[in-house]
Amino acid sequence: MQNNKTITFEAHHVELIKNGKKTSTWRFFDDKNLAVGDIVTLVKRPELVPFGTAKIEAIIEKRLDELTEEDKRGHESYVNDEEMYKKFSFYYSKEVRGDTLVKILRFNDINLFE
Repeated sequence: MQNNKTITFEAHHVELIKNGKKTSTWRFFDDKNLAVGDIVTLVKRPELVPFGTAKIEAIIEKRLDELTEEDKRGHESYVNDEEMYKKFSFYYSKEVRGDTLVKILRFNDINLFE
């Protein structure tokens, strides 16, 4: 278990985390080797200001076109798959399609900074 890893979020995601509506995040092309049990620092983009910590309680890895409603729980929704692919392609500056692997991180034990 490590606690020197960070996960960044857009400002509108920070508010969803703070009010308990966002309890998972989807990550692509994971270069941080995130693992169950990791305590991660939550960072607000673009300022790169830490706003809390959370513990990764579960990780599910599968193709985007295989996601179920349960997989999507705790994550924002999209009008359709094309909108979702476009949004993540923009975030990652790489093409994201139905056959792209996504790492669903469920987190709990959220400790928000003042």
